[in-house]
Amino acid sequence: MNQYVIRPVRGDEWKKVKELRIAALNDPAAPVAFLETVEEAEGRSDEFWQGRAEGGSHGRAARQFVAEGPGGEWVGSVTVLVEESGTTDIFDRVIEQDQGHLVGVFVRPDQRGTGLTERLFEAALEWVWSLEAPALERARLFVHEDNARAAGFYRRFGFEATGNVVPVPTDPSAQEREYVLQRLAVV
Repeated sequence: MNQYVIRPVRGDEWKKVKELRIAALNDPAAPVAFLETVEEAEGRSDEFWQGRAEGGSHGRAARQFVAEGPGGEWVGSVTVLVEESGTTDIFDRVIEQDQGHLVGVFVRPDQRGTGLTERLFEAALEWVWSLEAPALERARLFVHEDNARAAGFYRRFGFEATGNVVPVPTDPSAQEREYVLQRLAVV
């Protein structure tokens, strides 16, 4: 497992960002894991993917982490969006406090259960907790009500359900449930 490096994407790696996202959207769990379809992703321009890679590579607004194998292959990813108080989130709800929002969690099926997801989350949260001015005191994510496998992982990692639910934008009869991890106080 140590042969994999967890690191932020680089701005020029847009082709790999696109390939991994399309692989994620082709996964059988994609309908309950992502708010985007493979058709939507495949229809996006190269400029879109270039902007996504660039935006996830530096700065405070977002950071995408990948698990890279010894041959350069990408086997997993997680992205953190920084949500600022007073703005609206992806569900058009007003953000009440500055926080990190983990999205786009994916590990290729042959690497699941190997510890890579934990390592991706550790890197993402280390970055979230390192931010200053203002510091972020919590990280959150949303999980589809039918994605029990993901919800179980998030709970084992320390995330707790808040009771807040939002309708899935593509299927208002389904719900996304919010999970939160509070920053531990430093003593």
